[in-house]
Amino acid sequence: MFYLLHGDDEFTSRELLKKLRQQSDFGFNQDTYDGTTADLKTIMMASGTQPFLSEQRLVVIDGLPKKKRGESSTTSAAPQEEATKGARGKRSKKGAKGGALTRAAYEKALAEHVGQMPESTVLILIVEEALDKANPLVKAAEQHGKATLSTQPQGAQLERWITARARTLDVKIAPEATALLANFIGNQLRLLANELQKLATYVGPGGTITVQEVRTLSAQVQEARIFDLTDALAQKNRKQALNILHDLLADGEAPLKLIGLITSQVRTLLLVKELAQKGMRGGQVASTLGIAPFVAEKALRQVHNFSTAQLEHTYRQLLDTDAALKRSRLEPEMALDLLVVNFGT
Repeated sequence: MFYLLHGDDEFTSRELLKKLRQQSDFGFNQDTYDGTTADLKTIMMASGTQPFLSEQRLVVIDGLPKKKRGESSTTSAAPQEEATKGARGKRSKKGAKGGALTRAAYEKALAEHVGQMPESTVLILIVEEALDKANPLVKAAEQHGKATLSTQPQGAQLERWITARARTLDVKIAPEATALLANFIGNQLRLLANELQKLATYVGPGGTITVQEVRTLSAQVQEARIFDLTDALAQKNRKQALNILHDLLADGEAPLKLIGLITSQVRTLLLVKELAQKGMRGGQVASTLGIAPFVAEKALRQVHNFSTAQLEHTYRQLLDTDAALKRSRLEPEMALDLLVVNFGT
């Protein structure tokens, strides 16, 4: 059997991979290879070997080699003789990388190998991109197994995903709560799954997740609401910013906690602005600062509305306000109102 799991929804693909691993007892006959670097000859040898003390052998390939410069998705595969030269040639260098082949040649060689594998082999290839229907690996999967395309849900489809996920956790979720999670977290399915698991544990089996639970327990939603607050401030819309602030307070958020969250966000904006000035993009910023990709993208959009001096001044104001509140020199709500009115000045 050959399973091809492809598409930009890596969360769903990896959940399916986990289920496939559990379908049979492979025992010690399990191998996983990094498809971006692994020697194709080694993968072919492993997937062509009979299992030992088990009925089936499992081989997982995680990813494919990167396309070489100038190679597009429409680049035709090299002839089989060229494709397999680096993979099965007798004089291939030990440890040669799979990337020695072009991406198209690698795909062609692997697809042709699928039809020659023992029936006892289960080969799973997971690729975090959608492959074209004409791709030889897609055709091989359709002929010798199954190809599953998983794409990130959007809009109403995302809300249906949240509702269905809650159902698998033996809870219900109110439509308003579903919309709140979809709007603030988006299609970050791994984050959504984690938040739903936490919320389901809180309400218990058979319970219903409401807006109140989401606002109280979901750190991702709270962080996103703080982003909405700074978004309003960045657009000089202080009325909207005050409305968001008072909504947060009405939901029971402690003023000191809110100041801490806003301070943390302004600090993040300062760091993101510095990295943006160095030419870094969303993925690089997220990796460098250790933050979620969607947080990095939001921050990159916001930093253009502030100068470094404005952010530094606001950061100092926040630290001063935090210290004053802890000494009980200011009324908490008044202090927050003043912060909003003077933000970025």
